[in-house]
Amino acid sequence: MGENPASLESPPDASANIIRLPGYAIRTLRETGHDYHIQIETLAPTAVCPACQGVQCVGYGRSELLVHDLPMHGKRVGLYIDARRFKCRGCGKTFMESLPAVDGKRRMTERLAHWIGPRSLNYTFTSVGEEIGVTEGTIRNIAHDYIEALEQTHHFETPEWMGIDEIHLLRRPRAVITNLRENTAIDLLPDRGKRSILRYLAALKQRDRIRTVAMDMWRPYRDAVHEVLPDASVVVDKFHVLRMANQSMDELRRSLSRSKDADRLRRRAAGVKKDAYLFRKREKDLDDSERLILDGWLRSIPELGEAWRLKEGFYGVYDADNKKDAHQRYIVWAASVPPECQSAFQPILTAWQNWEPYILAYFDQQVTNAFTESLNSLIRVTNRMGRGYSFEVLRAKILFTRGTHKKTLQRPKFRRESLGTTAFYHMGMALPLESDEDQTEINYGVDLRLLAEALDTGGNDTIHKSPRDLG
Repeated sequence: MGENPASLESPPDASANIIRLPGYAIRTLRETGHDYHIQIETLAPTAVCPACQGVQCVGYGRSELLVHDLPMHGKRVGLYIDARRFKCRGCGKTFMESLPAVDGKRRMTERLAHWIGPRSLNYTFTSVGEEIGVTEGTIRNIAHDYIEALEQTHHFETPEWMGIDEIHLLRRPRAVITNLRENTAIDLLPDRGKRSILRYLAALKQRDRIRTVAMDMWRPYRDAVHEVLPDASVVVDKFHVLRMANQSMDELRRSLSRSKDADRLRRRAAGVKKDAYLFRKREKDLDDSERLILDGWLRSIPELGEAWRLKEGFYGVYDADNKKDAHQRYIVWAASVPPECQSAFQPILTAWQNWEPYILAYFDQQVTNAFTESLNSLIRVTNRMGRGYSFEVLRAKILFTRGTHKKTLQRPKFRRESLGTTAFYHMGMALPLESDEDQTEINYGVDLRLLAEALDTGGNDTIHKSPRDLG
């Protein structure tokens, strides 16, 4: 009679090295359709009392412990450890023997816990749990510990020019902290509320280095910066202001397409949609064919032509050479807004009234977010991969993906040495016999263009470094 192929049991000598776990001997191995069940015991049980460090201990029974291990041949692995219990003759305490290579916090091997960490950032917690036979909650806890280890390993340089932007991730706006001079992202916060911004800024090392903070016109950002960084200049990001001009023009176009008073006008405005991108371009950036198409629309729909001219005029404010000139240009522009366009362009008029000093501060600082398109690419990639992942995991993917950090090495400062130090140099060759102080690595944060490429092409490969490999 043949054995049941769904359940095969092997004697110890047939599988002595199958798990390759030092310090253990295999007693039995049972294989089923989905799992390996392996009974093992320690080769050299420790009998030192953890309470009093006494060595006068006697056996006090055994207990079987189920410990999960790395999958093998596509099957889950359960190790059944026949663990010994001891009693200390000195203090009377009972204790279990120390189990080598077993994680101190969980019923699994250390190597499995190390394997789960990076994997939990590339697969959902549920799928990883099913793969090895543990709960989703266990995977979540290991992922949390792994991300904390990554946090401790990295230190991003505090920028002189900081940006506070945002992306919509998992259906919520999240604040993104950026280094504007280096065009990198240095953190992603769970929300864009004042409390989160305050907590982040207050915890920053060397926050006195921050000279300028560029941001959207979101009051919690401004108030938090004023409280924690009173000496830093606040600048409203040029991109966000100019975007309002395009939005106002688009709003007027949409209102024309919804018009009930003039069917002919509505049909014409609706047809503009396919060429809407031309209206958003600066006039100076149009080629001949684009200019011809746009001129046709502007003559055909005078109301839309007026909105386009207002958009171009507002862009002209930022062509000014200085703050005073920009202010005068805005005054002239605001006075030129006709009543029929007032509603569509009111958001700009209101924003300027509420934020004028911070908008005009741009002309003193010339600081802006130069990598908005990279941020938009990141939004598209993260939203596509975001299903099934928590914010914590997506944040780790953004901040700790291999090969996306912008780094440099900084030479040590010149130090005056005593005259006797010259004896250690080959005169005429200027070569030290002893090595100079090591250079310091500076990490400016995540290059978003590289990150978008890595996440877009990386698939489900483990692209995150182990904390032990990071430096």
